[in-house]
Amino acid sequence: MLVRLLAADSLGTRSMCTFVDTGDVSVVIDPGAALGPWRYGLKPHPKEVKRLEEHKAEIASLTSKADLVIVTHYHYDHIPRPYEDVSWLKGKMVIIKDPENNINFSQRSRARLFLEQLRKVGCKVSIADGGDIRIGTTSIKFSKAVQHGNSPKLGYVVEVCISTSGECLVHTSDVEGLVEDQQLSFIIDNKPDTIICDGPMTYMLGSRFTENDLEKSISNLMKVVASCRPAVLVLDHHLIRDISWRDRINKLMVYAESFGTRVCTAATLSGLSYEPLEAMRRKLYESFPVDEGWNVKANEYEDV
Repeated sequence: MLVRLLAADSLGTRSMCTFVDTGDVSVVIDPGAALGPWRYGLKPHPKEVKRLEEHKAEIASLTSKADLVIVTHYHYDHIPRPYEDVSWLKGKMVIIKDPENNINFSQRSRARLFLEQLRKVGCKVSIADGGDIRIGTTSIKFSKAVQHGNSPKLGYVVEVCISTSGECLVHTSDVEGLVEDQQLSFIIDNKPDTIICDGPMTYMLGSRFTENDLEKSISNLMKVVASCRPAVLVLDHHLIRDISWRDRINKLMVYAESFGTRVCTAATLSGLSYEPLEAMRRKLYESFPVDEGWNVKANEYEDV
């Protein structure tokens, strides 16, 4: 099974876009990317905007060649925005998070706009939640809707399991470090050897993410490691926005190593340079000052 992260926070944009090729079927999960509109009181740096353009181009290119597209929820770091050209999705089979049930108002509204985009390019759409499909020797299963992080305010997501020929991958979508027990069972039941997981949202520690949330997240991730013994646990997305993320989860990393599990970022898994540009934004502005005329509209990059 070939697994490649097309965009991720450790690669410079907000995303968990993943390409998987099992030999039977090629799949793109969550074909979107975005930037944090504000960080340290600063708008996105030109280098971030350029990286976003590169990632979106890569996503469009590979998705246009993929057999299947999966959408786990409707935040704009996971799907294209309404004004974007989505001709690269033309005629695709797209399996989506249920746009009407277990969904908050914001995501329901965005889902309707996205469905209209898909309709215009002739996509074949079906619902993911709790379902499964088989293509050749490849099985693709979807969790029931689970909470987006530690609060239902941001809605719900579906987790994805792809397995073939003794290999098994789980993509958790935005679980913010498995901070809720409901997010655990799908992973443990499927016993993946590779897990692509949204890490705990420690850059919001003390506000939207508490010390108790972090403790619960680490505890649940340790349960996953002990139960599944995956070869690789990728932690990325929300976690990588914290420049000190390694210190936050050191206990987990030591524990995982004792089980032979490698904890790494999407950049490491993909063999690419680790460049968490959002976390580095202050340094980017210091090292690469922008022209006075730089006036990027931060709200254009809002993801949730």
